Amino acid sequence: MTELSLYMDDRQETIALSEEDRNLIQSLISFVVPKIAEEAQVEVSVSFVEDEEIRALNRDFRGVDKVTDVLSFPMDEVYGDYRNLGDVIINTSKVKEQAEEFGHSYRRELTYLTVHSLLHLVGYDHEEAEEKAAMRAREEALLAAFEGEENEAR
Repeated sequence: MTELSLYMDDRQETIALSEEDRNLIQSLISFVVPKIAEEAQVEVSVSFVEDEEIRALNRDFRGVDKVTDVLSFPMDEVYGDYRNLGDVIINTSKVKEQAEEFGHSYRRELTYLTVHSLLHLVGYDHEEAEEKAAMRAREEALLAAFEGEENEAR
């Protein structure tokens, strides 16, 4: 069984991060991490930020000077049974905007982007069509399994 150390940091003010959202992210990451990491102890950090901060991070670390929805910073530091997967940075304004654009809930977009980012932390990518298809299939499978478990718990 994987022991998870999760650090959450809300550095934005535009969209109130509710206790329900925090619990959702904690439950989701606790569900997903054991399925994507084999180590006994895993650390992940998640930060919620605004447009300006994610744009600066995107510019400084990826050379892309624009606002984005989510960034992943893999650490992949392994020390025996301990692994620091890295950092997930989520732009809550983009989560809201994209949920409306795609016609689904804020919750759905938030959970999708979280899983998407976690998969980046363990090496998934979507530059090539084959990689994108594999990543999308894994995202959808993890989300469906999580939603199934959430429904059973209710």
